[in-house]
Amino acid sequence: MKQLSIGIILGSTRQGRVSPQVGSWVKEIANRRGDANYEVVDITDFQLPFFGEGTDNEPGLIAWAKKLASLDGFVFIVQEYNHSITGALKNALDSARNEWNHKAAGIVSYGSTGGARAAEHLRGILGELLVADVRAHPTFSLFTDFENFRLFKPAELHVEKVNAMLDQLIAWSGALKPLR
Repeated sequence: MKQLSIGIILGSTRQGRVSPQVGSWVKEIANRRGDANYEVVDITDFQLPFFGEGTDNEPGLIAWAKKLASLDGFVFIVQEYNHSITGALKNALDSARNEWNHKAAGIVSYGSTGGARAAEHLRGILGELLVADVRAHPTFSLFTDFENFRLFKPAELHVEKVNAMLDQLIAWSGALKPLR
């Protein structure tokens, strides 16, 4: 059987963001497992128009849909802004529909409260898109897992939490594959 393809989606597009650091760290852990093909998917690379403002022929929308369709599951790197996900991530979620369906997702979040409120908002959106989110949820505090709020320095105990999330994600992604 072909290995699953899992996209690690960076949920922020702002200048100076730290999501690439978190995403790279998660990918390093994931790559050591050898149970799937993992890749970082940066929504900034797609230059998505605001939902409803572009046409279906927009190159970014076409590329985004193609990328999502090629993936069996997702790890969302989610940072909390004003108790929710970023507008850029919401726009990226809204910019596709069927490509999300019948896949699984894990959530890795960070913020002043570990990004828990953003993750809860994301779970509701994923449910509407027919994405099954897994229970294990690694969270990072801006106060203890980042140096000066900018440099990602997670405690070693988080590796176990990420692996638990990936265990669930791989199981669910494989189980949902026949539905697509």
